[in-house]
Amino acid sequence: MRYHGRMETLITTRQTIYPAVRYLEAHAAIDWLERAFGAERHVVYDTPDGKVAHAQVRVAGNLVMLGDNQSSDYPVRSAQETGVATGGFYIVLPDAAAVDAMHARAVAAGARIHRELNDTDYGSHEFGALDLEGHPWSFGTYDPETA
Repeated sequence: MRYHGRMETLITTRQTIYPAVRYLEAHAAIDWLERAFGAERHVVYDTPDGKVAHAQVRVAGNLVMLGDNQSSDYPVRSAQETGVATGGFYIVLPDAAAVDAMHARAVAAGARIHRELNDTDYGSHEFGALDLEGHPWSFGTYDPETA
């Protein structure tokens, strides 16, 4: 049986999916995410040699987990190390003014804008930027919850 249309889902009151990414220099990435995207440090756990074992930053109300490339037990690597990103982040902002403000902040911090501010045919006002190691971050007004 196939279902065509929107299925009702359980609405949660807290985040239940946590994106995770690796960096070659996670401390530098956290500092950059603070400047470029207004990230807030939630927790940072260092290894004895000063690498980031695990960290969580909050970007526009959402927690993202990250750490240094340090072991093979988690098969995610920095885009800078692999030469290609295999995933990315999309963050919903409340309105076009918030997207424009995030774009200005990212540009001021030296972010590489890979997709300029634009209005899509599906109603989003958005842009895309690469972080300091090449992971793509997109910010827009398109909200998958209301599509």
